[in-house]
Order: sequence, then C-alpha cells, then structure tokens
Amino acid sequence: MSVIARVPAPSSLSDQAVEALREEILSCRLPPGAAVSETLMTERLTMGRAPVRAALARLADEGLVQAVPRRGWMVSLVTVRDIHEVFDLRLILEPEAARRAAGKGDPARLRQLDAVCQQGHRPDDPDSALRFLCANRAFHVTVAELAGNQRLARQVGRLLDESTRMLVLGLSQRDRSGEMAHEHRALIAALAEGDGPRAAAIMHEQVSASRDMVLAALTGPHSSLVVSEVA
Repeated sequence: MSVIARVPAPSSLSDQAVEALREEILSCRLPPGAAVSETLMTERLTMGRAPVRAALARLADEGLVQAVPRRGWMVSLVTVRDIHEVFDLRLILEPEAARRAAGKGDPARLRQLDAVCQQGHRPDDPDSALRFLCANRAFHVTVAELAGNQRLARQVGRLLDESTRMLVLGLSQRDRSGEMAHEHRALIAALAEGDGPRAAAIMHEQVSASRDMVLAALTGPHSSLVVSEVA
C-alpha cells in the first residue's frame, strides 16, 4: 500500500507508473544518483515498457530524473543550490500564507493532520519518514488554502513536493519530526486566535529550522550522504 495518499487513484498505466516511481524517488528507495533502467523498472513495477518510459519522461520534466546518453536514466542529485532555492521560496510564500490564513476556517482539519504528524518518524520503520512528511505537506498546503488563494496553495504544494526528498534525507541524519509537530500545535493556536503576525513568525521559524536541518545533515562533516555543490 502506498504511503503517499494525497491524490485519487491514477486512471492510466502511465499515471500509475508516475506515482509509483515518484514515491520510490521521494522516499529515497531510489537515492540521488541511482541508475534507473527501463527494463528493471518494468520488472519492479510489473508494468510494460511504454508506461514506464512515459513516466520517466514526465519525472524528467519535474526534475526528479535525468537522461544519461547511452546509459538510460539517473535519479537527479540534490544540490546545495536546490536546497537554498526551494527553502528561500518557501520562506517568501508560507509565512504570508499563514498570516492571511489566521482567523479563517475551522482548524479541525489542521488538528487531524497534526495528529498524524505527532506519530513522527520511527527509525525502525523505513516508510515512517515519508508518511510523516506527506502529512506535513498536507498540513502546510491546508494552511495555504485557508489563505484563500488557490494559486498560492498550488505553488506551496509544488515546493513541498521538491523539499520532501531533501527532508527524507535530512531526517535520516537527524530526526526533527517531534519539533515539527510541536511547531504545528503553536501555529494552530495562532491561526485559531486570528493572530496573523504570530502565525507568520511561527511558520518562518519552522521553515527556517527545516532548511537548517537539511543543510546540516546533508553537508556537515559527519554526513554519509553525497550532495552536489552545483546544479
């Protein structure tokens, strides 16, 4: 059963292949730099070559894989520049979304999502980090939706998709899931009270802390991960 459950079941084989391969990449079961063979993926996903080839082309458009001449495909590396650019945009958009969301809507949905986040990441469960981060993504997108701007919510969702793989790698080095769940509760309180400036400040602190965790985990002297310095 998929640990990503935020969209309806895809209707075509190529859609199914996209979702399955995206999950493999975001969960880092296919880690950065891994070779991706169409033949092996058809066997791994028990699908034909055509939907797998179409899925790889779509994931290349998303920047998750790249074609390697005469060698097939490779999972894209995570670069330091990627980390800075993704989190810089999150720091521009998400605090403003939280400020606008204050006092709007029923926070019950946020509390439900936070309850999933509170279960946290368990090192003995390799899928728990991705489950936690999918709930975290839904939490942040819901905040953006409460702001009343659907384009803003879609952009936040895309940025969170990009940051998921970075956060999976970061959590493998340092578990910050408990801190993130605590920050959610403080944010819910500020939103329920209609305190826009406080909600924006909490969101800024949370995104900044997540960026710092990823950078420290992936580029620190004790990291076992290889992260490219350039795009």
